[in-house]
Amino acid sequence: MQRPAVTAALAAAALVLTAGCSSGGSDAPDNAKSAESSPAKSDETSTEKPRAGDAPPEKGSATVTKTLTEDLKSPWGLAPLPGGDLLVSSRDEGTITRVDGKTGKKTELGSVPGVSPAGEGGLMGLALSPAYASDHMVYAYFTTESDNRISRMLYDEKKPSGQQLGAPDTVFKGIPKGVVHNGGRIAFGPDKMLYAGTGETGDTGLAQDKKSLGGKILRLTADGDPAPGNPFGDSPVYSYGHRNVQGLAWDEEKRLWAAEFGQDTWDELNEIKAGDNYGWPEVEGKGDENGFHNPVAQWKTSEASPSGIAYAEGSVWMAGLRGERLWRIPVRGVDGTVEPQPFLKGEHGRLRTVVAAGGDKLWLVTNETDSRGTPEEGDDKILEVTVK
Repeated sequence: MQRPAVTAALAAAALVLTAGCSSGGSDAPDNAKSAESSPAKSDETSTEKPRAGDAPPEKGSATVTKTLTEDLKSPWGLAPLPGGDLLVSSRDEGTITRVDGKTGKKTELGSVPGVSPAGEGGLMGLALSPAYASDHMVYAYFTTESDNRISRMLYDEKKPSGQQLGAPDTVFKGIPKGVVHNGGRIAFGPDKMLYAGTGETGDTGLAQDKKSLGGKILRLTADGDPAPGNPFGDSPVYSYGHRNVQGLAWDEEKRLWAAEFGQDTWDELNEIKAGDNYGWPEVEGKGDENGFHNPVAQWKTSEASPSGIAYAEGSVWMAGLRGERLWRIPVRGVDGTVEPQPFLKGEHGRLRTVVAAGGDKLWLVTNETDSRGTPEEGDDKILEVTVK
């Protein structure tokens, strides 16, 4: 059964709450305003080539096979642990919870000191150290009173529940913060470097300013230094011209994919190349302007408002907030235009995060309890999804 649509009154209230800071790639964008004249709007309310026979099926599928756990509050980041359990962050409560990958039992590990939730900011992306088996470090992207930053914490399972997270060790700071467009996704790539998607905080000019950390994809070492081989010398900036990046994933060819909120017209899935300019605010979606990297696929903002992405079974899978659906974008063996497919439309509400769970399985996180959704009994949830 599909979830009931938000009433006109609720929608109007949401727009009032986010006036002056809402997004066309937002969960509830204003209509037909230019990048220059629009106030910043909220995205939250608003190597070896594969063989031809390896291409994904022309028509895929996505089926929810079980609800792993329920009653999560403002879930945002998700990090699978060795052995199959999951860590999930609460954006608004600033806590990290462990979820048993078989039973769904929840155990709160503790709060992250210094988190200052407001608007679209708070405790967001999570990632495990590439050396987690030996160092037990968990990385988190979060908003403070002054900036967005990335810290790492020792996770000591031997300590009592609620005291298992060590003090945050800040590895990178100074990412611009705003009421909107804080980015927030972090992930370690195949090169063991730390990638972070940031937003331009509603100040569109930051995206084209290579000296700013806003509206970028950053590439760092595990200690937070600019990664060797970055395109702009001793700078953490890997790509620029982004509006608000909240999805990062790699395929088996080690290609980096990123999902990005548009403003009023087009949300995007981009293949990320070092040093490339992705156009915001000069262009939204595909354009003919020279020097900008066009997206591989684009959507109306009402159909997507993409946050997390994952790669599985030859396709990128993209979670939609305002669009309330899971998009499949086949990329293996595909050169040129691709045709996305929607699944689960309206069945589970806003979808925030999707993570590969091995083989044909995904973990999918709903997002109805962050003040922008319409929570029902059991929200929010982590769902197991089988795909092809």
